[in-house]
Amino acid sequence: MKHLSILMLRITYLLAIPALGSTLIILSSLYLYLSPKLPSVETLKTVKLQTPLRVYSQDMKLIGEFGEKRRTPISFEAIPPLFVQAVLAAEDDGFYSHIGVDFKGLARAALELITTGHIQTGGSTITMQLARNFFLTREQSFIRKFNEILLALRIEDELEKNEIFALYANKIYLGNRSYGVEAASRTYYGKSINELSLAQLAMIAGLPKAPSRFNPIINPERALTRRNWILGRMYKLGHIDRTTLEAARSRTISAEYHGSLKDYDAPYVAEIARQTALKLFGAEAYTSGFSVFTTVDSTLQNYADQALINGLKNYDWRHGYRGPEAHFTDSTQWLGALQSKRPGANSQYAIVTEVGTRDITLQTEENPNITLSTEGSLKNLRLYISEDKRSAPVKDLNDIFAIGDLIRINKTTNDEWRLTQNPDAQAALVSINPDTGAIKAMAGGLNFYQSPFNRVTQAQRQPGSNFKPFIYSAALEKGMTPASMINDAPLTFNDATIETQWRPVNSGGKFYGPTRLRKALYLSRNLVSIRVLQSTGIAYAINTASKFGFNPQQLPHDLSLALGSHAVTPLAIARGYATFANGGYKIEPYLIERITDSDGVNVFQAMNPLVCRGDCTDKRDTNESTGDSSNPALQSALSEVASPVRPSAERILEPRVAYLIDSMLKDVVKRGTATKARTMQRNDIAGKTGTTNGPRDAWFSGYNPDLVTTTWLGFDDNRKLGRREYGGSAALPIWIDYMSKALANRPQRSHPQPAGLVSVRIDPTSGLRVSPSEKNGVFELFRGENLPAYGDSSNPEQVFEADSALPEDIF
Repeated sequence: MKHLSILMLRITYLLAIPALGSTLIILSSLYLYLSPKLPSVETLKTVKLQTPLRVYSQDMKLIGEFGEKRRTPISFEAIPPLFVQAVLAAEDDGFYSHIGVDFKGLARAALELITTGHIQTGGSTITMQLARNFFLTREQSFIRKFNEILLALRIEDELEKNEIFALYANKIYLGNRSYGVEAASRTYYGKSINELSLAQLAMIAGLPKAPSRFNPIINPERALTRRNWILGRMYKLGHIDRTTLEAARSRTISAEYHGSLKDYDAPYVAEIARQTALKLFGAEAYTSGFSVFTTVDSTLQNYADQALINGLKNYDWRHGYRGPEAHFTDSTQWLGALQSKRPGANSQYAIVTEVGTRDITLQTEENPNITLSTEGSLKNLRLYISEDKRSAPVKDLNDIFAIGDLIRINKTTNDEWRLTQNPDAQAALVSINPDTGAIKAMAGGLNFYQSPFNRVTQAQRQPGSNFKPFIYSAALEKGMTPASMINDAPLTFNDATIETQWRPVNSGGKFYGPTRLRKALYLSRNLVSIRVLQSTGIAYAINTASKFGFNPQQLPHDLSLALGSHAVTPLAIARGYATFANGGYKIEPYLIERITDSDGVNVFQAMNPLVCRGDCTDKRDTNESTGDSSNPALQSALSEVASPVRPSAERILEPRVAYLIDSMLKDVVKRGTATKARTMQRNDIAGKTGTTNGPRDAWFSGYNPDLVTTTWLGFDDNRKLGRREYGGSAALPIWIDYMSKALANRPQRSHPQPAGLVSVRIDPTSGLRVSPSEKNGVFELFRGENLPAYGDSSNPEQVFEADSALPEDIF
C-alpha cells in the first residue's frame, strides 16, 4: 500500500509538471497578447472625475447644482480613518499588504460561494475594483478578469496606496445618483462624511458591493445586516473594541433621502448661472466640475424670497378666499392625498375632518387635530367674488367648508395656524449694488418649480409712473428746476390713428393747477409729466433715457412716454435707478462674478464697469456679505484670486442734476406716494411708485447709496389687480419688507452736495424767490445758472451755498 501511494505521488508529480508548464505558457501568451491593448494607468494621475456644475452665492453657499451624477471629490486626508477601516474590512482587509491582487482573498471568496451560496467579502481587491471602474466593463468573463488583474498590478506600480483608495472612494457608485463617499454621505445623511457616526460610516461602507440591495432607505433590513457584519469585521480586525462595537450596533437606521445638497435654494439665480455656463462650455458644463460664483448674497436672497412671498399673500388675501382646492369623499383617501401633494414652502395641506358654525377641525400628515375658529384666524373671513369685490364676513363656516375638503394652512410668527391659499398673482424683486452693478438678490416669481419664468429678466411690463424720474432728469438737464411751475390741468389730444381722443387723467381724477416740478413728482401728477415731456421734447427725452440703458427703439415716440406706456423688465428699471443711487453713473447689472474649472483656475471673470470716486481699486463686493462663509477652502480660494482692473463707469448725469433728482425722489418717501416707507426711519432712502391703467402693474423702485431695489406685482395674463391697488399698496410693502432687513445693519449715508448747487427760499405757490421774512417760504435747490426770478424786487435776494437747509424745509 505504501509503495502504491509513492507511485501515485510520482505519477501526479510527473503529470503536474507539464500541466503547470502549459498553464504558464497560456498565461504568458495571454499577457503578451493583452498587455499592449490595455489602457495606460498614467491617466489615473490626472483623471478628471465627472463632477456636476455647482453654483455658489457670494458668501460661498451652494445655491444650485446641475448634472446627472452627484459627486464631491475629496482628498484622502479628508476621509475619516474609521471609514477607511470600515471599507477595507468589508472589501479588502489586506489592501495595504498585497500587490494589487489578493490570491488568498480570491480563494476565500470562492470558498464562501461554495459553502454559503453567496460572497460577503468579495474576491476583488480595492485596486482591482478601481481598475474595473475606470477602464473595464462588468462583463463576466475570464479575459475581463485577467485584464483586471493586470491593470491592478500596473496601478500598484504607478500609485501610492492612499492615492488608490482616494480614487476608489471618489469614483465608486453608492446609489441614488451618488458617486463617491462625500456625495453619498450628503445624500443619505445630509452632512459631510467627517460628521458621520461610526454606525453611519459602516452603513455607507456597505454600499459598494450592491448599492441597491443594501440601500438603507429602500432596503433597511438588508442594510442593517450588512452594516452590523462590517462592524463585526472591524472588531475582529482590531479597529474597534467591544464597547464601541455594541454601541454602534445598537444605533437604529437614521438614513433618509436628502434630495438637495444645497445650502440655500435660489433657483432663479442658479438657472441664469446654468444657462451662462452652458453657453460658454456646452454640455461639458454639466460634467467637468465647473464652479460658478455669483454676486448674490444668500442672506439678502432669503430676505427677498420671504418679502416676495409675504407681499403676494397679503395682496391675495385682501381680495378674499377662493375656497378649498379639492374634495375627497372617501376618508381612506385623505392620508394618501396629504402625502402626495406638496404645496411648497411656507404652507402645507390639511384635510377638513369636522365643520361647525364657528370652527373647523383639520388633519395634516403629521398633526391629526388642528382647529381654526372665527374667534381666531378665521375672523372676518371673506370670499373672493372678483378682483374688485369680496363677500361680507362669513357667518357660518358650513357655507364654505365640508368634511373631506383639501385646504392650505401655514403657521404665523406667533406659532398659530391660519388659513391660506396659493396666490394667483406674481411678483418680482431685484436688488443691485449701484456702484458695481452686482446683483445682490433676485426673486423672479413665487415658485420657480411651478413657474420658471423669471419676471426680473423676462417679464416685459409697463412701468407707469415708475418711469417718470427719467423724464424729469431730461427736463432738469435742459434747464427746468424743482421749482418750475407746470399746470396740472386736463389735456385732450386728437390722434388720426385712433377713433377716440386721448384724454390722460391723474390718479383720483383731481387736478391741482400750477404745480412745482418737485411736488408733481412726489404726488405723481400725470398731466404735469406730459407737459414736462412736451416742453423738454420727445427726442431729447428718449436720448436721455437711452443713456440709462433703455433701448430707444422700444420707447414710444409720443407723449405716452411720460406715463410709462412702453414695456420694460424690472432689471432694466433697477439699472436706471442705480444711476440716481450712485450720483449719475451708468452701471451694467451682472450676476456671475467668476467661473472656475475643477482645478480652481479662473475660466471667466466679470469685467463690468464700476463707479470710481478717487481710488479706482477693484470694488468687487466680495467682503460685503451679511452671511458667514461655511466653506473656508472656497473662501480662501476666492481671496487668492488677483483683483482684475475693471473699467470705470461712464457718467451720464451731470452731478448737480443727479443730486437734484435724488433730492426729489427722497420727497416721494417723505411726503408723497411712498410715505409708508417712513416706517423704516431712514433719511437716506428715495424712490418712486408706479401704477399702470387698470391697474395691471404695481411698481416701486427705491434705493440708498448702498442698494437699489425694484419690486413689481401683477398677473402674468395681464389681468387687473383690482381697485385701490397701486404701487404704494401692492409693490411698496414688498420693498419695505426686504430693504428694512437688508439695510438694518448699515449706517445712513448720502452723497455730498456737489459744487454749483445753491439753496434759496422760494414761495411754494409760485416757485419764485422770497425774502427772509416770508413765513411761508421753503428752501429749494438750484443749479447756480438756473436760479428763479425774485418774487418781490424790493427785497434783496438771499442765496445759501451750503446744504444747511433741505428742500421744502419750512423757513
